[in-house]
Amino acid sequence: MTLITRRSVLIAGTATAGAVLVPAVSATAAPTAKKASGTRISVGSGETYTVAATTRVSELTIAAGGKIVAPDGSSLSLTVDGVETGQLLTATGATATLIQAGTYRGDVVLTVAAANEVTYQTLTFPFRQAVYVDGDGVVKDKSVLAAVLGGKLTDAYARNVSITSTGECFDGVYVRDATFTLDRPTISLTGNGRSDFAGYGAAVVGDGSATTLVVDGARIDTRGVVRTAVIADDGANVIVKDSLLRTRNGVLPADYQATVETPYMESVPWMLGLDGNVRATNLIGKNSKATYLNSTIFSETWGALSVEGGSGLKLTAINSHFGNTGEYGYGTYAIGDATVRVLGSRLDVGSYATIIAGPAAVVHYGDSTRSAVSALNTELELGLSKGELAAIPVRRTVVDSGHFGYMFFGTGQLTLDGGTVINSERATFLNKGQQTTISVDGSQGARLNPRDGIILQMIELDDPGPVPVNGKMMNIGVYTEPTGDPAKDASFDPTAVHTTDGAATFNSIALKGDFYNGMRKGKNMVLTFEDASVEGVISATTAKHRVSSIDASTFYELGIVTNTVGAAVNNGAIVQLNSGSTWTVTGTSYLTRLALAADATVKAPRGKKVTLTVDGTATAITAGQTYTGALALTVG
Repeated sequence: MTLITRRSVLIAGTATAGAVLVPAVSATAAPTAKKASGTRISVGSGETYTVAATTRVSELTIAAGGKIVAPDGSSLSLTVDGVETGQLLTATGATATLIQAGTYRGDVVLTVAAANEVTYQTLTFPFRQAVYVDGDGVVKDKSVLAAVLGGKLTDAYARNVSITSTGECFDGVYVRDATFTLDRPTISLTGNGRSDFAGYGAAVVGDGSATTLVVDGARIDTRGVVRTAVIADDGANVIVKDSLLRTRNGVLPADYQATVETPYMESVPWMLGLDGNVRATNLIGKNSKATYLNSTIFSETWGALSVEGGSGLKLTAINSHFGNTGEYGYGTYAIGDATVRVLGSRLDVGSYATIIAGPAAVVHYGDSTRSAVSALNTELELGLSKGELAAIPVRRTVVDSGHFGYMFFGTGQLTLDGGTVINSERATFLNKGQQTTISVDGSQGARLNPRDGIILQMIELDDPGPVPVNGKMMNIGVYTEPTGDPAKDASFDPTAVHTTDGAATFNSIALKGDFYNGMRKGKNMVLTFEDASVEGVISATTAKHRVSSIDASTFYELGIVTNTVGAAVNNGAIVQLNSGSTWTVTGTSYLTRLALAADATVKAPRGKKVTLTVDGTATAITAGQTYTGALALTVG
């Protein structure tokens, strides 16, 4: 195993230990650049100074209009006293960076490194990183080791190292197709990144299907636009244990235009009901895996544990604490066919525990049982020993959300079980017109506690979508509340169960709250209760936002509606009360189908009576019967 130290790397092949490095320079533009004087470099206005090899000086001065660059095929990074600094993007939306004019004094090192160009869709990003690791170990020629302080760095691990950056788009550690361990690193990045779909400006990136990157005991703190803490990409397996990750928003460039074009995206699309410009983590590519064990992960807003695009992605949190420190944001995000699992964790989120974007996402919240964690250890190749597995305590998952529990704006499957508790200010489940398969098993103590008394709210998708501007999709759309009554769709049956409906099953649980289907177009709310009790209103409804239009300035109004119950048009409400289930009707409810098992019960609160009409005719409620049509249940 090769031991690498900062000092030996800087001077290898250029000077003897302790010597002052004399700059190797070449002029590339008229007028001829000024040569270094002693241990100083001065670059005048209009001059371009090319540094041919890694160079240490005591002072670097760059006048306004001057440039200091690396040869073609190389990158140049500036560190002062071990801190990467001075580098900014050349323009909003650009990929290249340039050391800014100014005077830099101290232990000034100009590191010339081999290019690490990473292409994402239409753009190529010229990565610079403190440590670059591939299958052969640490690649000195691609690393800026002047930014690695303290600790020990070998081809297999980095232990107790510190990396600090105040420039833009500088990565801490980039691992490509290698097995590597980051043991107790401290990484602090201040200043904007550029793309968290490529990892340009992230603290830690694991990239490539041959990568297993273990981050153990890390302390990572970032502040800046898309200055992500951890990214797993292109089949990498990234395992984060006993770590603290925190990201805070930066300041977007004044001329930045919000877009959903991912190569240019630097802020969250407001149409999700969110704001912010940095998320703590991202999982991308094909068959990538990211697991967070006994860790604390917080983004200021936007999102804590994100999944973006790709296929076969697996995101897992075990016995972790994560969420948002600001008012808006999500805990996890599930898109494509991603599998998201949250076991034994605590979530403090601004807006949602999970956004489910589909079209085939699978999400599970439950307990960190011995059997579940052991199975994940095998499936995800976590490498935990029997002793480590035995030391992991069994915990339940608890969500505290400042807005909703879960939001669907794509097809998805959600399972809640074990002792999971969901506390939310608004509806536990917000379904924006999507096909859903929701399963809640309360047999081990799971509970749903929406403070506004709504368990499930179905509404039309209120995302206005992006608007094409000069060939790009920009986030300048406006949602306008529809007016008038919905027109009856004669081809849609509100009494039947369709595969595209919003379906939810509740097993062995006591529920207190309401269920509303506010869809205008053909989609039914299908509720099945198994050995469960529910106390509340279940009904078709007219759902109306508090404001008539919503744009980026009022993003927080998305999803918030009032309900006026009424007979279904294209929004059937179907209730199946299976064996052992009871529905206590607390207010007028309009259904299109009600099926009762032989021992199921529909009743009113104590001292009141519930009455059923079917197509306007008073009808007795009898166990074992099924009623179809325009059903109205009233309480008096």
